[in-house]
Amino acid sequence: MAETQIDPKILEKILLLQEKFKSSGQDMLSYLEGLLYADYLTYWEYINLDTLLSLQQPKTSFKDEKIFIIYHQITELYFKLILSEMEQLADQNSLNEDFFKIRLERILMYFDHLISSFAMMWKGMEKEQFLKFRMSLLPSSGFQSAQFREIELMATEVWQLVAVEKRALFDADSDAISLFENLYWQQGAIELATGQKTLTLKTFEGKYRKSLVELIENYRSKNLWKRYSELANPSEELRELMRQLDLKANVFWPLAHYKSAVRYLQRDPVDIAATGGTNWQKYLPPRFQKVIFFPDLWTQEEKAEWGKGWVVKEIFGEEIQKESNEFKI
Repeated sequence: MAETQIDPKILEKILLLQEKFKSSGQDMLSYLEGLLYADYLTYWEYINLDTLLSLQQPKTSFKDEKIFIIYHQITELYFKLILSEMEQLADQNSLNEDFFKIRLERILMYFDHLISSFAMMWKGMEKEQFLKFRMSLLPSSGFQSAQFREIELMATEVWQLVAVEKRALFDADSDAISLFENLYWQQGAIELATGQKTLTLKTFEGKYRKSLVELIENYRSKNLWKRYSELANPSEELRELMRQLDLKANVFWPLAHYKSAVRYLQRDPVDIAATGGTNWQKYLPPRFQKVIFFPDLWTQEEKAEWGKGWVVKEIFGEEIQKESNEFKI
């Protein structure tokens, strides 16, 4: 009987595995035996497909509610990808421009997908269906997306996120709790009639307040702006990428949301009480909040006009820009 010949490449890999398991104090033979009995990995098992497809559970019988759920789930997955890149930038010991640039380009790519995908909301659902099933979802709101709050807190000096009318009262040394209590988005979940926090905000804070305050503390020294500032002579290309992130996160993304809200929630002379009771008309338009992650990268004129031109173009259309002064947005 002929002796079985083992491919030298296989022997080489076995020896490498032996070294790996030896250095970690593990028995390679046990692992190899386990491999003999293991089933082949399938696509549906690897991505947990059955579980994933079971996560769409509408609360009403309206068919378009499934679009609403899936869109928001996709959004949260993109947020998770953005956070992964930001964590790498925050924790990289030997940070250089090439590493920074690659991660920043990925973040911008994810934001591009998020911004363009909002058409699923304002084109993909029948307005009458939305107006009916949305009322059954109160007080939940996309306002309660903790991951987007994390993106903001990890991007910039937190005092830059304080409500614009109070921003001058805070700086990099302000305590985390005071900063959290005065973040701009707190103003977006205040009841207009009473001035009190909405249930939307109260439940959000009940779940995430502690972890977000801790995040503020943890990222004081390693937020995206801090890490960018550590680079020696960052290039104009990297500077422009930072500016693009500022625009995409703080103008184009909220504007896409605002465009959808106008389509579905605007009703003259009063607004429909959706989005969990949040004051979306004051909260979403970029030029009201003037949230700018990296103000040092913009001119005074650019900051003064923050978001104004894009609101005119995206909400009202280029053809009527000349009439924009008539609109109070």
